[in-house]
Amino acid sequence: MRSNLWPIGFLLGLSAAAPIYGESDVPPAPNGIELPAGYKNWRVIGISHRTDNQSLRVILGNDRAIEAARAGDTNPWPKGTVLAKIVLKDAKHAAWPAATVPGKFVHAEFMIKDPEKYEDTGGWGYARWVGEDQIPYGKSEHFDQECFGCHTPRKENDYVFTQPIPFP
Repeated sequence: MRSNLWPIGFLLGLSAAAPIYGESDVPPAPNGIELPAGYKNWRVIGISHRTDNQSLRVILGNDRAIEAARAGDTNPWPKGTVLAKIVLKDAKHAAWPAATVPGKFVHAEFMIKDPEKYEDTGGWGYARWVGEDQIPYGKSEHFDQECFGCHTPRKENDYVFTQPIPFP
């Protein structure tokens, strides 16, 4: 008699073969933070353009971040917020040279709000993956002190530089 449990075994076999880092086989950051699964489908919270290094930044958020941004509940951001910053080099639009458009992918960086877990870094966990190969940034688990040092001037804004898009 054929077992009715075969679909469960099949699914367990698939899950055992699934990557352990969300959607891909990208290794975690040195501090253990994993590349958030599904971040490429998150919605836009804000954008920025850095003229000092000719880069565009698209700031995405998980559902918690989007809800907080739309409600103006961002100082402090709620626990569970995850912000993603996708950094791209400036490029010129082929048919419209005056327009700056996304060019080469530089890196993806993330801020994860958990005041208890990340108490030493203002309540935020930091991680970055560099280049199209998504190489984890940092030589030790303490690399996040570099990130925190950069964000410290924004302490009065919950350590966040992002300005959410002001929708009417």
